[in-house]
Amino acid sequence: MCFKGRLPIRAGNLWRHKCPRRRGCAGAAGRAKAELPRPDPNFPGCGAAAASTQLPRRPRQHAEGLLGRRTAPVTRPQTRAQSSARDAEGRPPPPGSPNGREMALPDSVTTCLSQPVHYAICKLGFEKKDTYEIDNILSGSGEVYWPAVTEHVCYLESDQSVDYIKSIRSLGPVCESVNSYFKSLTKKQFVIQYASWFHWTNCTEVFLEVFDVLQSTQATEVALGLMKLTSCLERALGDVYLLKGNDCPFLLRDLLASEQLADIFGQAVMNVLRVFIGSPHGLNLRNVLWHGFASPQEIPAKYCAMLLFLTAGLGQLLQTYLLQTKSVLVHRPYVIFISLEELDAFPDLNSEILSIAEELVKLSGFVLKIMLPFWIAALTAFKQSRYADSVILLLPQLEAGLRLLFTTTNKCPNRLLTAESSALYTTFDEMLAKHLDNEEVNQLPVVLEEPAMDFLWDFLNHQEGPRIRDRLSHGEINLETFPREIANQIVGFAITILCRFSDEAMYSLKEHMLIKPLMNCASGYQSRFHPISRLKKQVLECMKSIHLWPELATVPEEQEQRIKGLEGNAEANTLVLMISEIISQLQHYMPQNCCSSDDPINSVLTERLLVELCDTRICTLYSPRLVLEVVVILRKISAQCHQVSQQVIAGAALRHTQWLNKTLRSRQRHNYRRMLNSIKFLSPVLRLILLLITLELVSVHSVCKKNPFDYQQYLKFLKSVLQYTENLVTYTSPDKNKWDETMELTKKTLIKIQEISDRKLMLMHLAT
Repeated sequence: MCFKGRLPIRAGNLWRHKCPRRRGCAGAAGRAKAELPRPDPNFPGCGAAAASTQLPRRPRQHAEGLLGRRTAPVTRPQTRAQSSARDAEGRPPPPGSPNGREMALPDSVTTCLSQPVHYAICKLGFEKKDTYEIDNILSGSGEVYWPAVTEHVCYLESDQSVDYIKSIRSLGPVCESVNSYFKSLTKKQFVIQYASWFHWTNCTEVFLEVFDVLQSTQATEVALGLMKLTSCLERALGDVYLLKGNDCPFLLRDLLASEQLADIFGQAVMNVLRVFIGSPHGLNLRNVLWHGFASPQEIPAKYCAMLLFLTAGLGQLLQTYLLQTKSVLVHRPYVIFISLEELDAFPDLNSEILSIAEELVKLSGFVLKIMLPFWIAALTAFKQSRYADSVILLLPQLEAGLRLLFTTTNKCPNRLLTAESSALYTTFDEMLAKHLDNEEVNQLPVVLEEPAMDFLWDFLNHQEGPRIRDRLSHGEINLETFPREIANQIVGFAITILCRFSDEAMYSLKEHMLIKPLMNCASGYQSRFHPISRLKKQVLECMKSIHLWPELATVPEEQEQRIKGLEGNAEANTLVLMISEIISQLQHYMPQNCCSSDDPINSVLTERLLVELCDTRICTLYSPRLVLEVVVILRKISAQCHQVSQQVIAGAALRHTQWLNKTLRSRQRHNYRRMLNSIKFLSPVLRLILLLITLELVSVHSVCKKNPFDYQQYLKFLKSVLQYTENLVTYTSPDKNKWDETMELTKKTLIKIQEISDRKLMLMHLAT
């Protein structure tokens, strides 16, 4: 049966089309344009954090992000005073307001949950007052009696799909009973009876901590425990999936609905889980919390207890399955962060800075009053060296604060709330995008400014970045060893945001001698994980490698004559002359006074010059497709150059050792001679290519000026250089050693570079 009439729903949220469309923010024309929902690249996860009545079901044709289907909500924020951009027109921007648009008063927002979501989470599971005996679902030995649990999941008569509304109501007393039961246990009793059933998650300690949380009266701890529990549970379920499947589903919703998990645990069991997490029509607790919509008081502890109980029950079912099939559960390795020094954007945060931050949190207009306990808990966790907890608590609150800023700057206060399964959640995906769904320009990047946007993209989005929220939420990181370095950056950034969006009454705090360095670091931040930034890093690393060549062990001068033909090679000298001529053509596009007429190669093709060029700030935010296409090819060229350098270093060292030990045969000695000759021109050639890459990168945005024909010709040139470097990798490999062919190939490529330079077809020519 379809449940009707109990859940408050606005007519505007009904399914009216085959696919729900997204309503945009109020634009200049006063109306919104629709756009199909799209996946959230920032936080690929499960379905929408929403609960709704069982309305007539329509085909779900489009992918969902963490929050599932996202179409703009019609419910307005439940505030006592609405912000209005019009109030700011014609007068200076008030303190703490972005570009003249007043932010909604943070203490006037009473909830960030829309009415249906609030009802489902906070009320629906409390409507049945029945007392449910724990003995009905739990044996004396602590084993879960699953049929007694699954019988509370209700189904629609129409298509036998889960009736989430009835199921939530029916499971309410069961959750209450489980919560009371866990509270009656001591920690020792719980460990003895249940610890072994959590081993399958590979996070036993996390689940034991959740038991401690249930004994606590702090609502923030319950929310934190639930976020950690769901991320670890998802990771563990993915490991179980791989017992029968190959590629673990991208979305939690799809994982819970998979045939593989249904075969192992049973479909009825998976339906119980979907009532709590993973379905846009269920409670979807994970998504509501991870996106910063739920305040601490809005998450009932009994749901956390129930998920802890269900996880133990899943462990019992899995043990039976593994014994029957004689299978072994293999856990995927955790993500390990390397090169943590690359993440250092802010100085180390000491206790005095954190104390100032606690004052800022209480006064800043960036913080919703209902979310204040989360902020305090996050700072406290950092002080206590619980770095994973600190970041898990803080990331959703950064999103909530930015959502408040986003809805104010774009004049769409209705999008401050969560919405129904057919409605849009405003997440990092929308907030960091260049355009709104109605194609108007997103004003949040204008207000935050490029450095802050670069930081957010670096830490949340870029594929080569840490992608902190993504990896934390999916259980890919070992919480016990979470690096302080990363937490320090997230907390440091949050402090600068608190300062920036505070009124003048907080001037003394913002100008504090300990806060000022943080603000300077924030204003000077440059992207480190955008492809453009990674290319700069590649170029400099490759140049460092080539600079090692002069230190390579070579044949002593008095013994050089023993290797026939080692004397100066005319062809190599010709190539070096060609390189000098190309350098003279490029001199106009380089910093002045960097070239010596006596030795253009060694005075120009230096690490110092490349460092100076790479220090040039290049806009990385919202790079056009043409720019990214060029950068991709340049990165491939740089990578091939680096591999050539590494092969030359390894090959030269090996051959020199063999020569000293007199183990080289005649042919190998001849090959060694050709290698030493080739090094004379290969070093300047590779350095020239790195210089070309860097000069083109500095002017990369000029590619947008090229017409389609010229652009294709330019790409053709870059690909020819790429092919040359790929051939170099092959020819200089230990099993090939084709040094004569390398010389001929280099000559052809230098001629081509000269031709392109003469015709002024490079990007550096367009930029001047």
